[in-house]
Amino acid sequence: MTPSEPSSPVSLIPRPVDCRITGELLRLPLPVPVYAEVTPASLSVLQTFMDETASADGVPMKLMGRARNADDPIGLSIVMPPDELAREAYELSATADGVCIKTSTSSGLLYGLHTWLQLGRVESGEVLVTGAEIADYPRFAWRGMHLDVSRHFFPVPFIKKFIDLLARHKMNVFHWHLCDDQGWRIEIPQYPRLTEIGAWRMENGERYGGFYRQEEVAEIVDYASRRCVTVIPEIEMPGHATAALAAYPEYSCTGGPFEVAVTWGVFDDVYCAGNDKTFTFLETILAEVATLFPSQLIHIGGDECPKERWRNHALCRERMQQEKLHDEDRLQSYFIARIAGHLHALKKQLIGWDEILDGGAPSGSTIMAWRGIDKGVEAARAGHDVVMCPMSHCYFDHYQADPDKEPKAIGGFSPLEKVYAFNPIPDDLPDEYHGRILGAQGNVWTEYMPNSDHVEYMTFPRMCALSEVLWSPVDSRSWDDFLERMRSHLGRLEKLGVNYRRE
Repeated sequence: MTPSEPSSPVSLIPRPVDCRITGELLRLPLPVPVYAEVTPASLSVLQTFMDETASADGVPMKLMGRARNADDPIGLSIVMPPDELAREAYELSATADGVCIKTSTSSGLLYGLHTWLQLGRVESGEVLVTGAEIADYPRFAWRGMHLDVSRHFFPVPFIKKFIDLLARHKMNVFHWHLCDDQGWRIEIPQYPRLTEIGAWRMENGERYGGFYRQEEVAEIVDYASRRCVTVIPEIEMPGHATAALAAYPEYSCTGGPFEVAVTWGVFDDVYCAGNDKTFTFLETILAEVATLFPSQLIHIGGDECPKERWRNHALCRERMQQEKLHDEDRLQSYFIARIAGHLHALKKQLIGWDEILDGGAPSGSTIMAWRGIDKGVEAARAGHDVVMCPMSHCYFDHYQADPDKEPKAIGGFSPLEKVYAFNPIPDDLPDEYHGRILGAQGNVWTEYMPNSDHVEYMTFPRMCALSEVLWSPVDSRSWDDFLERMRSHLGRLEKLGVNYRRE
C-alpha cells in the first residue's frame, strides 16, 4: 500500500457513525481562531491539541476564550452543553459560518478536533475544510494498544509518540507491559535491586536495558491523560518473573541464584505461592504502582505460569493443604484471589490474561482473552468483563505478509485485511452477554522488535484498521472503502514520521 490522493473529498479514519459530506469548501485563516468557553479539564485537552497541531501539522490556532461574535472571522467554535451528549460523543458541523464542535466531555472534544483536522488541509496560508455534518460516537469503550517494554526497552519520547498515535486514531487505552523475564522497567524505591539488577541483561556481549524513573512514569501518565488515554500498568505474576527473581531470589521456590533472561520463552521459576513474604513483596510493589497510576484497573498478568516448582516445594504443598486446594491450578487461583483482595483494599480492580480463568478467577476480575475468542466467550458467560485480544487477529508481533519477505517475527499471520475483519463480539455469544465485551486491543510483544522503527512497522497500518473495528458500526464497515481511505491516511502517517509497512 502506498499513499495516494483520495478519490473522495475526505478520508476519515476511523469512519464516523453518521457523516454527510456537503461539498462546500471553507477557508479558515491561520492561525485558526478558536471560540470556546470550556471547563479546566477540557481546556487542558484543547491546549494540548493546539500545541501539538501547530508543531506536528503546521496548523497554528489562537484561543479566543469566548463565543464568536457576528463580526468575528470564521473559525472553530466549541460548544459544551453539560450531559447533553453521551460520553465520548461529538457532533461536528462545517458550513459557511465556520466549524462547530458540540460535545459534553473532554474526550468527545478531542475526537471532534481530530476529525476536524482530518477534514482540512493547509494551502496558501489558509486551512481548507471540506463541508460536513457529522454525528459520532464509539462502538466500544475499550479501544486499546499494548506495548511490551521488557523484551526491548523504549525511551520516554517514543512512549509519548506511541500515545500520540493512539489519540489520533481515537484509541483510549495504553496497556504498558512493564516487566517480564527479560527486564524490570519501573522504579520501586522500596526494592532498589529491581532496577539495579532486574532492569539489565547481557545482549550481544553488552549490558542492555533501562527503566522508567517514577517522575518519568508520572510524566507519561499526565501526557496520556491530556490526550484522553488511560495508562494500564502490568506487573506480571506469578510467572514471567525471572527479572524480579534475579534481584530478589528469596521469593522463588528454590532460592536461586537467577540471571535476567537473555532468551525468549516460558521459564519454570516463578513466585513462590507458599511463602507469605512473597505476597508482602508483591503487595508493596502494587501499593506503589497504585499511587503512580490513576487507572481503576491494574494488570497482574497471570499467563503462562508453569507449576513444576510449586508441585515439588514444601511450602506450596503446605499451602495447598491449608487452603484445601486439590491441584496447582487452584493454587494459582488462590494466588490471584489474594492479590485481587489487596487491590480491592487499594480501591483498584484486577485485570489479567485469560489463564486466570483456569481454576476460577476472582469475582469482579476483568479478563483479557488472548488464547482465543472462545476464552472471551467463557469469561463473559462466567460474569466477567472482557477485553478481546485473540492471537488470531490482534497480535501485531505476527507476520503481515510472506515471512520470507518480512523482518523476523515470532510467527503467526495477521495481515491488515484479517485485522479489519475482526469482530470483538463473537457470533456464538448470546445477546445477554454482549455488554460484557468492553472492547479490544492490539498487542505488541517485542521479542523481535529491537527498536522503535520496528515497532512502528509492525503496528502500522494494522492499528488503523483496529481503530475502525473498535469505533465504527459493524454494518458500516467496508474493506474496499477502508483501503481507499487508508491510501490517503498513509500520507498523514508519513508527515508524522511513522515507519509504517507499505504493500
